[in-house]
Amino acid sequence: MLRNIKSQKISSSKEIISLKKEKVPKIKGHDMHVKFCGFTQLSDIQTAAQLGADAVGLVFYPPSPRAVTLTQAQTLAAAVPAFVSVVALVVNMPTDELIELANTVPFDIIQFHGDETPEQCAQLASVVNKRWIKALRINAEQDTPDSVRAQIAQFATAGASSILLDAYHQAAYGGTGQRFDWSLIPQDSTLPVVLAGGLDAQNVAETSNLPIYGVDVSGGIESDKGKKDAAKMRAFMKAVKRDRWQNETVTDVA
Repeated sequence: MLRNIKSQKISSSKEIISLKKEKVPKIKGHDMHVKFCGFTQLSDIQTAAQLGADAVGLVFYPPSPRAVTLTQAQTLAAAVPAFVSVVALVVNMPTDELIELANTVPFDIIQFHGDETPEQCAQLASVVNKRWIKALRINAEQDTPDSVRAQIAQFATAGASSILLDAYHQAAYGGTGQRFDWSLIPQDSTLPVVLAGGLDAQNVAETSNLPIYGVDVSGGIESDKGKKDAAKMRAFMKAVKRDRWQNETVTDVA
């Protein structure tokens, strides 16, 4: 009896190890997940949800032109329907501020977008009991697919749910609208990859054959920083989720 139980435990352990070693599958075309980020207005959040965005991002980094206060965020998050994730983007946020944020705004996932180490991300997320992703700023002059893969592996070990790849900018932590060299995206990432940086309705279709799980856009769907353009959001969703839009049913969205 004990021998059988031990055998089952060993078998289960081997299965778990095997699962961890499996490569993250590539998501193609219409299966791509979409995150719209940088919301400041209620009507824009409502439009994004109606169009079928999988996630909406709120920026809690005061220097950003897309930053929102806790009071604004409460109103915006309240308008997000079930099964659409609310992502809180933070940059080097102190623990006490993150606790206040988590106690005030009902968000689902933390997006660490600063200089946080894998260990810091894991510690901060555990304090507020949230899942998390990490944004890596890819420097085309220094990074290689191997170096990017190694960085991703460190965050995977620390417990990240996904990794976001954005363009490096010396003076900004993101939202620059710049695109990086997509050939630097590793083919065998240990985490699902979300691609950001310079995406819009005109070029997002080019991502369909990349080894990525989702796309993240902010400036490419705006009329001004923090103000979304309904027509651009619609065009972006149509370019990404083509099958869903073969018979268009979304109404009242320009």
